[in-house]
Amino acid sequence: MNVHIQANADKRARDLSSAIQALAANFTGRVVTADAADYDAVRGIAHSNWDERPLLVARVANAADVADVIGFARRHDLEIAVRSGGHSVCGHSTCEGGVVIDLRDMQGLDIDLHAMTVWAGTGLTAGQVTQALDQHGVVVGFGDSATVGIGGITLGGGVGYLTRKLGLTIDSLIAAEIVTATGSILRVDEANHADLFWAIRGGGGNFGVVTRFQYRLNALPHFTGGPLVLPATPEVLAGFVAAAKAAPEELTTILMAMPAPPMPFLPPEIVGQTVLIGMMAYAGPVAEAQAALAPFRALATPIADLVGPGPYSMMYLPEDPSFKPTLSVRTLFKNGIDVGEAARILQHLDACDAPMRMAQLRVLGGAAARVSADATAYAHRDAEMLIGFLAMDGSAEAAARHDGWAGAGVAALGGARRGTYVNFLGHEGEDMLRKTYPEKTWARLRAIKQRYDAGNVFRRNQNISPAA
Repeated sequence: MNVHIQANADKRARDLSSAIQALAANFTGRVVTADAADYDAVRGIAHSNWDERPLLVARVANAADVADVIGFARRHDLEIAVRSGGHSVCGHSTCEGGVVIDLRDMQGLDIDLHAMTVWAGTGLTAGQVTQALDQHGVVVGFGDSATVGIGGITLGGGVGYLTRKLGLTIDSLIAAEIVTATGSILRVDEANHADLFWAIRGGGGNFGVVTRFQYRLNALPHFTGGPLVLPATPEVLAGFVAAAKAAPEELTTILMAMPAPPMPFLPPEIVGQTVLIGMMAYAGPVAEAQAALAPFRALATPIADLVGPGPYSMMYLPEDPSFKPTLSVRTLFKNGIDVGEAARILQHLDACDAPMRMAQLRVLGGAAARVSADATAYAHRDAEMLIGFLAMDGSAEAAARHDGWAGAGVAALGGARRGTYVNFLGHEGEDMLRKTYPEKTWARLRAIKQRYDAGNVFRRNQNISPAA
């Protein structure tokens, strides 16, 4: 019996080797296997929680390459992972023994200032697109990190520095090019495959591989932003949240309570002490920005104040590309924070031993809240705040411990009773995923999944199973 099993395994290995050679021979991009000198570098992702070894990484060059890889994987019953920036908080950007469709080489950027639109390849990062658009005084609102791929953030919704002024990333999405489980290459928009276009705006990567996005450009002739560092007291934290909720929609803030990092603008004696770093983003004239910022500066004497006029891309703080920590994150939606809850947040930070830990508070509303909850698959339009606990460390054992810490922080604030933002959803079980989508939204997503991916080919994601 063992001889037959080994013989079958050897035959499968030979068949796969021949099939990989055939795939590579007709490929415009590059097929990277374990014998390549750069295999380890190519297979790596943004976080070190996972160290998966895929059978191959397909560095696709176009939609036809994507279709070929999907067909190859289906013929050989191999799991598919899809990678844009590689920042999936669950490690969905890679897989063990399967096929990774790596979109990083798809970096086409077609800016049409007359039509005020841009087609962007899914391999681009938020920082790359933003810097290119800065030169023309226009913007698409992505998240708060330059290195995050536009694919993942867009498909999950897109909460960032312009949410209150321009809405979510998906609110600027006009169309997309997507390769389905059958290898069909489709353009989706309000007039073509409108059901699929609805689903990819918040439903994640469940429905195919998006190779290009078309966004509406937004004029941004004036911008003021940057970090405002304040003392970490419960009163200042709660006051910051109250001021952010009362601010004009032109101002979007992301507040981080965290140990002060060794940054050149911070006094050395502050480094390592818990501070509040408010990332302030005002989309409007400078004089109006100063008036909107005044209530925050009045909360306490700033430790550092680098908020000023400049290009929007300055919001993306420098990141070390070699820094690949383990990541733990848990989040919840909440209406507000009082002083008592602010104290609990700061106390909870002291209970974590990760070298990098934070509580992150994003006040929402504004333009994002004016879109109907059923207009897109992202349905948390009425949520007033998104709060997260994050920890970065250096081992899988530490990550497991910090998962518990982050979950306890969410529980201390009442728990994620309505689910959470899918792009920040960790391995939290089917029940949490179900809560993240309202009942009608979930049912509609399952029906669309059945129509376009009945076999659940795309399951390395926050998976929405096809309707029966």
